[in-house]
Amino acid sequence: MKITDIRLLPLTGATMDGGWDQGFEAAENLHTLVEVITDEGVTGLGSVYTSATSCAGALGILRPLLLGESAIEPSRVSENLHQSTFWQGRGGAITHFISGIDIALWDIFGKVTGQPISRLLGGRYRNRIKPYGSLLMADPDVLIPRLEGAVQRGFRAIKMGWGPFGRQSREKDELIVRVARETVGPDVELMVDAGGSDRYWPHGYKWALTTADMLVDYDITWFEEALRPDDLAGYIKLTENARLPIASCEVLTRRQAFMPWIEQRAVDYIQPDVTKVGGLTEEFPSTMHAYDHAILFVPHGWNTAVGLAADLQLVAAVPTARWVEYITPAPYIEDLVEQPFSLDEEGCLSIPEAPGLGLAWNAEGVRRFSGMDLTPSDL
Repeated sequence: MKITDIRLLPLTGATMDGGWDQGFEAAENLHTLVEVITDEGVTGLGSVYTSATSCAGALGILRPLLLGESAIEPSRVSENLHQSTFWQGRGGAITHFISGIDIALWDIFGKVTGQPISRLLGGRYRNRIKPYGSLLMADPDVLIPRLEGAVQRGFRAIKMGWGPFGRQSREKDELIVRVARETVGPDVELMVDAGGSDRYWPHGYKWALTTADMLVDYDITWFEEALRPDDLAGYIKLTENARLPIASCEVLTRRQAFMPWIEQRAVDYIQPDVTKVGGLTEEFPSTMHAYDHAILFVPHGWNTAVGLAADLQLVAAVPTARWVEYITPAPYIEDLVEQPFSLDEEGCLSIPEAPGLGLAWNAEGVRRFSGMDLTPSDL
């Protein structure tokens, strides 16, 4: 089975506000779906956390390496793309785009073999997982209804991120956390993401450690992105001295970048993003390397239903995974699947067992946000 074409489907019109300092437009294209089409009528779908403009540039470089290649050897094909573009890749748009290709190839591989991706990765340790509803922080009058809405939708774990946290005052930070805990009650897990990868992040180790001490008082499950994303030395100190788990690494790409963070135990929880890191082929070895060092894998997933589907397959295949990220509410998740995701009474999601990514896509939803039709697949 050979690759005959690659199509880009840019998503626009319902792009979620990520809380970035530089601003945001709902019409902005930050997520792009990628179709891989084969000569035997089988197609696979991937997702990339970058614009179609960047993806198109990467595809222009990679297309000659992809056309005619095997469609059922995702790891080898992806590695060949990395090895053949080291002078233009090694991170950024090319690596991000390879993520979408890789996810789509694993989707095809699963369809052809009749197996979910998690089983092809080695086996399923679980059939369900707790999603944490991921939402932006805000002043209490805005934050409270957001939190109440997430609880009403069945989430038993919620992560608040970015917004004014760390950007105004310590008093505001504690007010947000206190109000959040009072709103969701003691039985909902609550996580805090400072958003240290935002531009011009002003804080260092001492702010992070002091803030971590405050968060402990409100039973926060983990503290994410408290420092700039390249501050390895700062994270090592913070993880050693904070009284709650420290999480980071969503901006890293390729498995090699995670090695010093894992081997020097710079974090307690590592957070690769399957739509940026290079796909499942890159992410799965990193998660198992982390597992060998007693570091928990928590996938970063501020993306689409396709990215969430890939994350669900990953957390099924990792022995100690506990959570998966789920933006809430998010049209690029809910409106792109035929059957809506449903949380059980314990706030867990079932992990699909159907072949490949395991989900059926809502063609009308894809058309609404991309203006394009999915290519029919024989499997």
